Amino acid sequence: MEDTRQFAGAAGAGTDMRWMPAPGLDLVLDELAYGIAIAKADGEVVHANQVARHELASQRVLWVQQGRLQTHMVADGRVLADALVRAASGKRSLVTISAPKGTPLTLALVPVGRGNGAQPVQAGLLFARASVCESLMLCFFARTHSLTPAEETVLSILCQGYSAPQTARQLKVAVSTVRSHVRSLCAKTRSSGVRELVSRVAMLPPIAPAVFDSVH
Repeated sequence: MEDTRQFAGAAGAGTDMRWMPAPGLDLVLDELAYGIAIAKADGEVVHANQVARHELASQRVLWVQQGRLQTHMVADGRVLADALVRAASGKRSLVTISAPKGTPLTLALVPVGRGNGAQPVQAGLLFARASVCESLMLCFFARTHSLTPAEETVLSILCQGYSAPQTARQLKVAVSTVRSHVRSLCAKTRSSGVRELVSRVAMLPPIAPAVFDSVH
């Protein structure tokens, strides 16, 4: 591990600023609502945050066997292997891995490392989020803006892409009731309409609920 003192010296000398090692960064990554993992070109997993560990443990799309990433389909395995090698050579990829049942998983693979010979370039795997609005994010937003439980429920359904009439059908209430909640939501959050409101929620910091079991 590099001596962190050299970073302070370099910054003081006015040379190129480099990131200092950040104690606790792995703990911060565990709070994100989408999976992040680091793997070598051969698929060996070096690190995975909480959401990634949960996804891998479920074996829904990917899993780890003898330390390396595995896929259900041979063709997906080739696609993933190629993307890992591309990342190690400094190139980015966006791949979708199929699941035997349910929704496939889209991954962005990006180069991680300096690539100067001192440290090999590895692949950063960024997992697609399961939904636009995670429950904890919405809870924070609702609490901050003093939303009622009914308003929070309506907002949650709207964030899934449903219209006011569709939301009303799901809740088994009149459309006028939903629209009344929407007017209150817009007033409390100072949003011009549903589109702006949903957009604001979608852009909230992606905080994950701490409900996953750690998997190592």
